[in-house]
Amino acid sequence: MKHLERFGSELREFRAFALRANAVDLAIAVVLGSAFTAVVQSIVQDLFTPVIAAFFGQANFSLLYFTVHGSQFHYGLVVNAIVTFIIVTIMLFFLVVKPLNGLRRRLGLDADATLPRAPCPACRTEIDLEARRCPMCTEVLAEGWAAPAQ
Repeated sequence: MKHLERFGSELREFRAFALRANAVDLAIAVVLGSAFTAVVQSIVQDLFTPVIAAFFGQANFSLLYFTVHGSQFHYGLVVNAIVTFIIVTIMLFFLVVKPLNGLRRRLGLDADATLPRAPCPACRTEIDLEARRCPMCTEVLAEGWAAPAQ
């Protein structure tokens, strides 16, 4: 009976973990990423590879290999993977990162914006002007601790 209670407790804990927003978001991202990668792989293998093959004479890069002491090294698969990686990276940058950065800037949520900084009076480490305690030396900083900008 005690084992059943313990199992039920662990099951509730697992359910709470699995249904957290970040875990669900991660699962969705993995599934979408897999689907996106499959589409890009198809584009690379069915569109780009034949165009490249027209210049180099090989219709299927996956068939390219060399042999050393009976072992085959399929460098064509590596070429396909590299081209896929580059295209996925470019597409993600221009279709996801750039639009989101533009939206964040328009909403005033620019993650790249940093607070003005000044050296700590005690240890001279650069810290945010709004700090009330230095994170390096733990010096307590009074209101208006930073020297005025000159």
